[in-house]
Amino acid sequence: MAEFDVDLFVIGGGSGGVRAARIAAGYGAKVMVAEEYRMGGTCVIRGCVPKKLFVLGSHVRHEIADAAGFGWTISDVSFDWTTLVANKDKEIARLEGIYAANVEKSGARIAKTRAVLEDAHTLRLMTGEKVTAKYILIATGGAPNHGREIPGIEHVISSNEAFHLTELPKRIVIQGGGYIALEFAGIFAGFGSDVTVIYRGDNILRGFDEDVRKHVRAEMEKQGITIITGCTIEKVDRYGNEFTTHLSSGSSIASEKVMFAIGRHPNVANLGLEKAGVAINPANGGIAVDEWSKTSVDNIYAIGDVTHRLNLTPVAIREGHAFADTVFGKRPVQVDHSTIPTAVFSQPEVGTVGLTEAQARAQFDHVDIYKADFRPIKATMSGRDTRVLMKLVVDGASDRVLGCHIVGDTAAEIVQAVAIAVKMKATKADFDATIALHPTAAEELVTMRTPTARYVREAAE
Repeated sequence: MAEFDVDLFVIGGGSGGVRAARIAAGYGAKVMVAEEYRMGGTCVIRGCVPKKLFVLGSHVRHEIADAAGFGWTISDVSFDWTTLVANKDKEIARLEGIYAANVEKSGARIAKTRAVLEDAHTLRLMTGEKVTAKYILIATGGAPNHGREIPGIEHVISSNEAFHLTELPKRIVIQGGGYIALEFAGIFAGFGSDVTVIYRGDNILRGFDEDVRKHVRAEMEKQGITIITGCTIEKVDRYGNEFTTHLSSGSSIASEKVMFAIGRHPNVANLGLEKAGVAINPANGGIAVDEWSKTSVDNIYAIGDVTHRLNLTPVAIREGHAFADTVFGKRPVQVDHSTIPTAVFSQPEVGTVGLTEAQARAQFDHVDIYKADFRPIKATMSGRDTRVLMKLVVDGASDRVLGCHIVGDTAAEIVQAVAIAVKMKATKADFDATIALHPTAAEELVTMRTPTARYVREAAE
């Protein structure tokens, strides 16, 4: 009789957990995956994928407006929110089916229920079944965090509910200044809502390059989105189907919806972690792990947002794959969490990889900045008041490109390719030696010859 029921038990059927389960099963492991909600996790069901679909839909309004400059006359235009939501739901259901089918094709078993740790090797399912596992992988992700309790917090929605609204709000107030807040601000504004963004900091997109932060804010405000910084929401009153949001500045805003997107917290509650001896990282509230994604218990691992390291779907997938390679493939793999590209699907879009100017200047004695701010070719015909930002951060001593930051259409697509060069430690000379592809916005990356700024730290005497 086998010592354990399965070789690997995965808690969570999101992108990271599914990748780990499939790769482990491919190595011959007996695998079981428990998912209490829907296969695919946050990214597929209520995150990246539906968000991008909404972003694409909201772009149509801009395309229609721009069409006149190219000779098109488009009349009798209408938009139906319920059709968008229904079609999005169909696509998400299709993707969920693919996720489940791929897990089952790999030979792993899916349990559509919640699983809780009883000890380091035993899990209790809500069906009453108990399963023992040689290894356990926790991949339960994260959830929206509304922050401190305020009067009327029960009236606030998160990104989860935003995907299922029965009507498009004419006016919406969004608190937050990061990825999710700005992406939904662009979505709702694109569909015609009056949008106000409230953020406690001095400017949106904390942690991004300063030029990116300024550029995105200016472009969003051109589109009619109101951005109020240095302020927080203190109270939300409801009057029938409308709300009054009271700000720390003393002013108030009326709207049909109030959304909070101020951050996410790891799903660590009620998993039985304490029974198994799994430690929490006191610095971030996620499950504490080492460079191999191993927890404080030798046979229990954790990946993705539940560790609160870098909350990005591709990172979770890479961590899940590395875990399976290491434990079941006997091929030790550590995930390199440096130089990870990221995108904000705001409007305009942001794509970035590597160090910001501030980070580079803190780490290197000589930093050169190459920056271009220009009107894209499409805007010369459409008449739209918009500009593109492209920026390279370079180590002046070695000539290595340390960071690339782009704001504008298809910024994410461009940065995905640039990330390869940055990862390979390409130099500015390598960029300069690359022939431009004309006419494109991206050609600016290989035609910027003169630094727009140069910072040299004087040696201490």
